[in-house]
Amino acid sequence: MAEALLRLDRLRKAYGALVVTDDVNLEVLPGELHAVIGPNGAGKTTLIHQISGLAAPDAGRILFEGEDITRLAMHERVRRGLARSFQITSILPGFSALENVALAVQARSGSSFRFFGDASEEPTLNEPAMKFLDTVSLAPRAHLPAGLLSHGEKRQLELAIALATEPKLLLLDEPLAGTGHEESVRVVAMLRGLKGRYSLMLIEHDMDAVFALADRVSVLVYGRVIATGRAEEVRANAEVRSAYLGEEA
Repeated sequence: MAEALLRLDRLRKAYGALVVTDDVNLEVLPGELHAVIGPNGAGKTTLIHQISGLAAPDAGRILFEGEDITRLAMHERVRRGLARSFQITSILPGFSALENVALAVQARSGSSFRFFGDASEEPTLNEPAMKFLDTVSLAPRAHLPAGLLSHGEKRQLELAIALATEPKLLLLDEPLAGTGHEESVRVVAMLRGLKGRYSLMLIEHDMDAVFALADRVSVLVYGRVIATGRAEEVRANAEVRSAYLGEEA
């Protein structure tokens, strides 16, 4: 088996008496799509907060490419190639889709931030930005203000922004949340296109999408990983069926 790109070693986080992640051990391998599922309150969002640097663990380690990043700031993790798309879409609504992505390209390059006018005047930013929009099937909407995009298109834009940071691992926090059927189909197709090109960690409630996309699945229940394996193995696991999947399995 390949050396893990991301390794969580006994990661623990508590808020008072409530233990949210409880000695979590988990690995994401290079090039795989690793899904983390679990019921509401299982600790999934807190887990991804700790990986991305938004929340500090109380104990345990986060290793990325073999380096301990447990205490690194969020922006330092991004520079090392660990990017996240948020459960709640965060974009600049008054800027075009292209400008939103171009700003991420600019930030990644380390050049100074400034507001700009005509996108065509910034080819060194906008040519790569357009490629990322094309990757998420949003190029035809490039010049539309981001605030006018549909909910699903905003999720696509958010992914393009994350891709513009040139991630080695992309953390996806419920990319299908709030999308309708047609938008969900489009997002799933887009994620399938990203598989193999990027290493992906996916938090998602849509079980059809999870089992269609994931190379491996980890199941989090009450802050503990109760099973990890290939999708068909996890789906057949009696403990998982009892604790979470139930009739969905």
